[in-house]
Amino acid sequence: MNTAHLDWPFFDGAHRDLAAQAQAWARSRAGALPHGDVDAACRRWVSDLGAAGLLRWCVPAAQGGALPRLDSRALCVLRETLAYHDGLADFAFAMQGLGAGAITLAGSDAQQTAILPRVARGEAIMAFALSEPQAGSDVGALQCRARRDGAHWVLSGEKTWISNGGIADIYTVFARTDPTSMGSRGLSTFIVPADAPGLQIAERIDVIAPHPLARLAFDGCRILVGNLVGDEGGGFKLAMATLDIFRASVAAAALGMARRALDEALDHARSRAMFGAHLADQPLAQAMLAEMATAVDAAALLTYRAAWLRDVRGQRTTREAAMAKMTATESAQRVIDQALQLHGGAGVRAGSTVERLYREIRALRIYEGATEVQKLVIARDLLARARAPQ
Repeated sequence: MNTAHLDWPFFDGAHRDLAAQAQAWARSRAGALPHGDVDAACRRWVSDLGAAGLLRWCVPAAQGGALPRLDSRALCVLRETLAYHDGLADFAFAMQGLGAGAITLAGSDAQQTAILPRVARGEAIMAFALSEPQAGSDVGALQCRARRDGAHWVLSGEKTWISNGGIADIYTVFARTDPTSMGSRGLSTFIVPADAPGLQIAERIDVIAPHPLARLAFDGCRILVGNLVGDEGGGFKLAMATLDIFRASVAAAALGMARRALDEALDHARSRAMFGAHLADQPLAQAMLAEMATAVDAAALLTYRAAWLRDVRGQRTTREAAMAKMTATESAQRVIDQALQLHGGAGVRAGSTVERLYREIRALRIYEGATEVQKLVIARDLLARARAPQ
């Protein structure tokens, strides 16, 4: 994997060292875990990532993490590197960070101490349970309820499209605690252990790029009052704050897949004999490679700008992260499609690298805010700034 972009001013020496460490580790692990049993592979990836110390970047130093607070550039560097080598490895890493994100941001000392060190060691698998059958991009439409009953909260409802569903040890669940509220108001965040009474795995969901995914049913699921994360009614803000941190890292994962596709295309074009020369000598192939390389660099600039603004400037980066996520995922889809086209028939052969990438990239344009939602986020911010006094 070409790492020349790490010389850009967004990064410091620690990021370059981290990239080298992750690259060496991922290269040594590439192909080591067959994906036939996806649940087992994900459990092993989490364990191995923890043993390698890479999950320490998902939690703060006070709880066994690498840095005093989460560093967006480090998260992006790690996701880009892992996604370049294995999409399931990236998935395992990302869900640890996202699933623990609300606890990192707003959890009590007791909650953080009980959970985050286990996350960093790869001993607890996390999940982020926000989406519902009738509430995906529209978070304000959540219907899952939580009512207070003495020393417990009682959850009722469903969640779906939950990554790590069925294998997670702990679910971070968002539910409505004020039944009279509408939209984004009245939502709260809860820690729900996998063995909580009343929590059931209602359905395992198969997708084109297999990873653990499930629909959850909460049938009078009882958890302790102390499992509320942050303030009652503060769930929407906490969910959005968590997604803001990790949205740029989705862009980075797409970037890693696009880089891998570009490298595969370059290798193939230089070696494929065609018309008395090589595919790389053909002007149409050169034009396609130029488009791919430019798209990769443009996506990288937007991705690491968003991460740098959060880390260094301390800015809220809702718009910048949305731009990065939209551009990187859409560009990666095109780059991978072009790589497959350059491979010809070999590109659609099951098990080939570009065929795997073609399947893996598609979900990234949907989860953690579909492309269409990112456009709305960008436009609303743009219009709000235009209306603001100069």
